[in-house]
Amino acid sequence: MPRITKEDKARNRQNIVEAAGRMFRSQGVDAVGIAELMKEAGLTHGGFYNHFASKDDLAAEACGASFKASLSFLDQALQEGADLTGPPLKRVVDNYLSVAHRDAPDGGCPSASLVIDAGRHSDTVQSAYATGVEGYLTSFAEEFAREHEGEITSQEARERAVLLLSRLVGAMALARAVSRVQPELSDEILRTCRAHPLG
Repeated sequence: MPRITKEDKARNRQNIVEAAGRMFRSQGVDAVGIAELMKEAGLTHGGFYNHFASKDDLAAEACGASFKASLSFLDQALQEGADLTGPPLKRVVDNYLSVAHRDAPDGGCPSASLVIDAGRHSDTVQSAYATGVEGYLTSFAEEFAREHEGEITSQEARERAVLLLSRLVGAMALARAVSRVQPELSDEILRTCRAHPLG
């Protein structure tokens, strides 16, 4: 049997992390079995423990990778600055609280998709989630400070960042929770919070 190269092993691990990121966000960590996950990654069930000591370890890595991708998108949007639609935070809010984001829980930001899982799983998973949350808060606070330079303190910018992220995550979680049975209510939640992101 041919030996697997380091590159193949790294690629296989990446495939597992990416599959886990999608499946954990759309179904929840507990609802996804290792056999199902490995099949999605294009690998055999038995190979899982060649890469991860436990499903919790994978959940932490997948959470971190999902936040890294999401934060990269956020930073790019903020660096682009204002355009015809307004300041960059407005674009971020509009994108986050969109129907497209609501209807694609396996992609996009993990802050709303993994919020319950982070609270129920190990400290390792919660730590990865907390690091992602902090990344959002830091970027939001920096943008608030930039948009309101000289008008607000760094503490006020941080408080606005906490309020904004809480509004985004809460609104998305609620909108997804009722979208199948009351789509009009789900749309109302998104629409209202887009119009009033800071209350």
